[in-house]
Amino acid sequence: MQSLGLGLNVAVFLWIITYGVFAQAAYAEQLVATILVGNSPDAVAYDSGKGEIFVANNNIAGTISVISDSTNAVVSGGTISVGNNPDAVAYDSGKGEIFVANFGGSTVSAISDSTNAVVATIPVGNGTSAVAYDSGKGEIFVAGVGTNTIAVISDSTNAVVATIPVGNNPQGVAYDSGKGEIFVANTNANTVSIISDSTNAIVATIPVGGSPDAVAYDSGKGEIFVANELNNNISVIADSRNSLVATIPVGSSPIAVAYDSGKGEIFVANFDTNTTSVISDSTNSLVATISVGNNPIAVAYDSGKGEIFVANTNANTISIINDVTNTVVVNPTSGPTGTTVTVSGTAFLAFHSITVKYDGTTVTTSPATVTTTASGEIPVGVTFPVPDSASGNHIVTVTDGTNSPTATYMVSSPIQGFSVDVIVFLVMVGAGIYLAMRYRTRLRGMSR
Repeated sequence: MQSLGLGLNVAVFLWIITYGVFAQAAYAEQLVATILVGNSPDAVAYDSGKGEIFVANNNIAGTISVISDSTNAVVSGGTISVGNNPDAVAYDSGKGEIFVANFGGSTVSAISDSTNAVVATIPVGNGTSAVAYDSGKGEIFVAGVGTNTIAVISDSTNAVVATIPVGNNPQGVAYDSGKGEIFVANTNANTVSIISDSTNAIVATIPVGGSPDAVAYDSGKGEIFVANELNNNISVIADSRNSLVATIPVGSSPIAVAYDSGKGEIFVANFDTNTTSVISDSTNSLVATISVGNNPIAVAYDSGKGEIFVANTNANTISIINDVTNTVVVNPTSGPTGTTVTVSGTAFLAFHSITVKYDGTTVTTSPATVTTTASGEIPVGVTFPVPDSASGNHIVTVTDGTNSPTATYMVSSPIQGFSVDVIVFLVMVGAGIYLAMRYRTRLRGMSR
């Protein structure tokens, strides 16, 4: 700094950077496999009796692909011909049968899971679009978009026993075992119809978001989760009072939804963003977003494996997500920059190299190369030094190339290694005195 004339110029420059570390555990579900199936897979259902996944391939040929959840592969002889444009599928645990709604044929095909053969073809209304199994009554509820009705099929006779008018363009249907009710998403009416299975009559109609396309029943909470495609959110209905209790933002064009009873989570297929959103039903908040295939359109939970099966209609694939939680833990949880932090974690891909990043920048770990164990854990003893950074929140990411759980670090307390520069120039021209002082203190090493 220079004196420009008579007067006093004082400049003080002070830089103080403080550091501290606060660790927050984070998690994300694992994408573990991708399976090629038929053209335009549009629906998926889990058969708990066989440990198999039935996938409806929505094309004129009309086929069902059968996947073994033990091998994650289509089983031998696991392509079954059904009606035109199969658009929905449901598992009947009482009969060991799969019911398939054939949109183009206006029929429902019943498949025996012991033979993987069609055992009945049932005529219903035009444009069958959704199907659900009622275990309490041994009935199948089929949505007809061409007739704005629900057809009720008895699984003992494979015949329609009732037809129930609902709202405009019913596209989703789910069975509430706690109440003995059927919830129907009426896409063009922006409503959900509730049907009592004891009377086959509508007992309530609930306004929801724009273009509700799918519904799922959460038995742990007694709630219904409705995917509103137009509003990019999920409506939550309490079945105890048939009213909305929450609205949850998700990805673009949520079009399918499934309940994971093992984790108390809801999985939502977001058609336009090629992702699956994960919602905690204890907080009704988004806890993870998982990239899947092109245009995910259906989702189902496999309780036997703790896995989620997602149908990617324009990729002709099924993405499989493991619902096991990834955890990242650091020790110590606070300290100055340069502190050596130990990283541990679980539920990564087995035998995969991992990378640790701090605010998106890869940090050097010790050892330099880290490979997960056979059980997907970070091995004991992995450390990294906390790098210099500003106060506030910082993100540590641990990635195995597929899964990237994060932890938030909050910089909050003083540390070694900061510098203070104070520069003072005092000019007294009138007295003929020039005094200049530069004082510099660097705490690291306490040098002056």
